[in-house]
Amino acid sequence: MALSERIETSLARRVDPAISAFAARLGKEAGALAVLFYGSNLRTGSLEGVIDFYVLLPGTAETGMWPTVSYREWEHEGETLRAKIATMTLAKFGLAASGQSRDTTIWARFVQPSALVWSRDDESAENVATAVLGACVTAAKLAVAVGPDQGEEWDFWRSLFRATYKAELRVEKPGRENSILELNADHFDGLLPDALAHAGVDFAPQGHIIVPKMGARERADLLDWWKTRQRLGKVLNIARLLRATRTFEGAGRYAAWKVERHTGVKVEVTPWREKHPVLAAPGVLFKVWRAKRRAD
Repeated sequence: MALSERIETSLARRVDPAISAFAARLGKEAGALAVLFYGSNLRTGSLEGVIDFYVLLPGTAETGMWPTVSYREWEHEGETLRAKIATMTLAKFGLAASGQSRDTTIWARFVQPSALVWSRDDESAENVATAVLGACVTAAKLAVAVGPDQGEEWDFWRSLFRATYKAELRVEKPGRENSILELNADHFDGLLPDALAHAGVDFAPQGHIIVPKMGARERADLLDWWKTRQRLGKVLNIARLLRATRTFEGAGRYAAWKVERHTGVKVEVTPWREKHPVLAAPGVLFKVWRAKRRAD
């Protein structure tokens, strides 16, 4: 299957109408070009927990730190929907997906399944598909560069995800890369050869074994490209976390929901706690500790 056809089919997957309605609401309010839906709720079809959206805006690619992150709740047909929303320009999204930034999160995330659940027009939808295609090509080429000389398709994807996890400030259980592949087997089946063919990277299929024929110079250039991003990965993660403490809209409500979900302790979201979630954290933790102690 041609990579472009594969991407279009994947992005057009059906989702719960409530997800589409939420995405349309967010997109129109933000004056966006498109909204992508991804994460575990996409795989399971569940409306519980937190729905993950990327809201992509018009305009020139931003500089500095991106995306901005916010949390929203929406009462829809008697059910509370909760969403964590990353917002950035489509222009920057496309550049990052194609590897033209020092970020690793966009192409590593969007080589995995996502759905285009709202777009302003056909041109915007086409531009999103082009960006996601770029993410797949970027990820596939690096998978070959950091992967084995030959192996089954999943051997290369495992190598890729292990490398990106090590570069980021995140703690993943051993074998997390296997669960990504197993839970999204249909998505990844055949994706690597399709992406390599689109990128013009020669390979020899030998049954289930793929033998890439990437030139030594191209491989060396890719590894140099990766080393730069690998060195900066944790630094960028820390910078974004620090930025989020000041710019995460709805952080207080999000934290309160997470605390109640995991401990059963309801936390009142006062105006002060909403405005100063970091400063409020010690008091919230003390309340949880006291409530759990009384329960024991």
